[in-house]
Amino acid sequence: MPMLTEDFLSPIWLSVQVAAFSGLLAVVLGTSIGFWMARTSFKGKMIVETLLMMPLVLPPTVVGFLLLVAFGKNSVIGQAIEWIFHQPVIFTYWAAVIASTVVAFPLMYQSAKAGFSTIESDIEGAAKVDGAHSFQVFAYITVPLALPSLLSGAVLSFARALGEFGATLMFAGNIPGKTQTLPTAIYVAIDSGRMELAWAWTICIVILSFLMLLAVRRSRN
Repeated sequence: MPMLTEDFLSPIWLSVQVAAFSGLLAVVLGTSIGFWMARTSFKGKMIVETLLMMPLVLPPTVVGFLLLVAFGKNSVIGQAIEWIFHQPVIFTYWAAVIASTVVAFPLMYQSAKAGFSTIESDIEGAAKVDGAHSFQVFAYITVPLALPSLLSGAVLSFARALGEFGATLMFAGNIPGKTQTLPTAIYVAIDSGRMELAWAWTICIVILSFLMLLAVRRSRN
């Protein structure tokens, strides 16, 4: 079986693209919200944090169903997207990105919040006394001190997005060359009895996931 055909490489390349884009979105959102949650206290904070972490414990099919409801043609968001882009987001590349971002976000948020929470406020306060404004303190003091946690969260988010299956299948579908990622491709290959192909894709995703987890462990040492 030719291993370097377009049919074989397409799910791999698409998975890496989706995971990279989703990981980037998760990093931006998780870092921003994690920093804000680590620095603020308000009534109902525990409820908000619980909601932010829900995608981590909900079954992926439930996440996919909720995304279908939130972005469907009958929803305000879905109608707005269709009006702006003249097409629905469901069963598109962007649907795969959204699904992967949602399930990867809690890992980045949790790591970012933990990293920011360990920073002594006196260090940031001293920088402000020396004349640094808020952005300079964040960029040159806060982020470098929290960097190990941020890097761990980023890598874990990428790995989680790479392995996303249930929510992606429900929300983005399994369209070869368009929304078929490695997990969905493996599922279809097994279902159709193409075990050799399923093994080849499985080895690819195992290697990628192993490298991601190895990178996390190295960043924590």
